[in-house]
Amino acid sequence: MQKIAVSIGDLNGVGIEIALKAHNTIKQWIKPVYCINEKMLKKAAKLLNMPIPDDFEIFEVEGDFKIKPGTVNADAGKYSFDSFMAAVNLAKDKKADAITTLPINKESWMKAGIKYKGHTEVLRDVFKKDAIMMLGCEEMYVALFTEHIPLKDVASKVTKNNLTKFLIDFYNSTNFHKVGVLGLNPHAGDGGVLGDEEIKDILPAIKEANKIINKDFYYGPLVPDTAFSSGKGRYIAMYHDQGLAPLKALYFDESINVSLNLPILRTSVDHGTAFDIAYKGRANTKSYENAIKYILNHQKLT
Repeated sequence: MQKIAVSIGDLNGVGIEIALKAHNTIKQWIKPVYCINEKMLKKAAKLLNMPIPDDFEIFEVEGDFKIKPGTVNADAGKYSFDSFMAAVNLAKDKKADAITTLPINKESWMKAGIKYKGHTEVLRDVFKKDAIMMLGCEEMYVALFTEHIPLKDVASKVTKNNLTKFLIDFYNSTNFHKVGVLGLNPHAGDGGVLGDEEIKDILPAIKEANKIINKDFYYGPLVPDTAFSSGKGRYIAMYHDQGLAPLKALYFDESINVSLNLPILRTSVDHGTAFDIAYKGRANTKSYENAIKYILNHQKLT
């Protein structure tokens, strides 16, 4: 049975509730080890009025502070970062087969003086690799060519060379059979009338990647406003909201986040800390369970 290191996320949010709720389910599939110390675990469980399972294995992460449900603060931000780094190091040291992350709060990280915007940026720095962010569920997966950058900066990033490298890395990280590549512009540029990135960069990158792969793996550029109409498939989006707005409209509860093109496999819930329902017993465990299932089905990919 695979051992999965679970980073506990922001303790002012829903992560710890999800971990406790789902434990008896996921322990049938994998052996989880939770990156938290006993003192903080007991504090959270008491606030939730939930029992701690006897077989809830923890990996000690130092820290002691008052949990303030639904609150952005530096203490929770630092602890969530330390929990994540503990999970990463367990995987790096081959003491865990993969990691699954529960949600952090970016503002809490900032208050704690952490220079990163999120998990993926940390993984890029730790492993010196171009980690690829992919989100979705079995029905639909969307990988993001650009992620957390202003929309005004996207077009300059869409070059043939950059996109070709991305497409090759993505192919080598998955076992998918066919992947659609979205255009950047409305109507995929309409033959150059509404923009020429599709003609001079995106289509050449698709052709070059398929040539290197030696099969017709990628197709497109696809018209973005109709690409998702079937509600199924695997896609490369040029920017964050282009891919995630339709995905979350269709599969918000089921979707997960996966970091590809790394020496380790990392999956995560595809939702935030949900401060509005923290410690109210209302957290949904579906995304977390799917994040664990992805590891079982796709461990061989990395």
